[in-house]
Amino acid sequence: MHRGGATSRRDGPAVDRGILGPMTTATDRPPLDAPAAAYSQAWLEEHLAEERRASSMLSEIREIVFGAQDGLVSTLAVVATVAGASGQTFPIVVAGVATGLAGVFSMAAGEYIGSKSQREIFDAQVAGERTEVDDRPGEAEAEVAFMLAEEGLGDDDAQRVAAILARHPEVLLRTMVSKELGIQVDAEHGGVLRGAILMGGAFGLGAAVPVIPFLLLPVSAALPGAALATGIALFGIGVVKSRWTRRSALSSGLEILTLAAVAGIAGYLFGTVLPQLLGVAGIAA
Repeated sequence: MHRGGATSRRDGPAVDRGILGPMTTATDRPPLDAPAAAYSQAWLEEHLAEERRASSMLSEIREIVFGAQDGLVSTLAVVATVAGASGQTFPIVVAGVATGLAGVFSMAAGEYIGSKSQREIFDAQVAGERTEVDDRPGEAEAEVAFMLAEEGLGDDDAQRVAAILARHPEVLLRTMVSKELGIQVDAEHGGVLRGAILMGGAFGLGAAVPVIPFLLLPVSAALPGAALATGIALFGIGVVKSRWTRRSALSSGLEILTLAAVAGIAGYLFGTVLPQLLGVAGIAA
């Protein structure tokens, strides 16, 4: 989600290459038991570029899933509340559209500010580590050796590897930042504006689903129709997500549907039942 500058390291499941595009062809890839020397620089460059593009795409998928799910659930809760209070199409549609538009700008702005702030924080952390490498290279080398040993490399081997890295300060910095802070230096995964647009756009598309039935059906039929359409859309998001997570499509769809249903029901109850119990004037009064 946080791209550009120094970004957080993402560890995730294997990627479905059938979705993200073909990897380097089998004829170009050396045999599985081939030694490292068999892999050409050109093959490695192409292979790693594909892996990085896949990682970038997965981070964008997260934003789309989050935005769409939030748009579906929050807008359904609003139109259901207004439908129960008024029973009239016009105020229901107005409330749904207003919720969707407000959410688009709110989610986009929140994503932009959050991603930009985190990137700036990461950049500041990297700058601090760069100062350490420049001013206290011995300390930086010792830290890298210690972290390598923590990961299971023998003490002698860890110190030997760290000494080699110390001869190349930029490589030492990247290794130090990656292992100590869990972030990457100058990772190129697109801009924060792109993430904001994806998040806001996904919210808007999700928000449209619960509203459309009220434009086509009477209120009495539109409310269950909106709930059904929202449920199908949520389940579909889970199914599509399973293509990348390699989980069961059914369990992934049911997971998102169940969590969203709990959130939607809780929001509806807190927005309608609680004000009535407390005697608070509002739309449910």
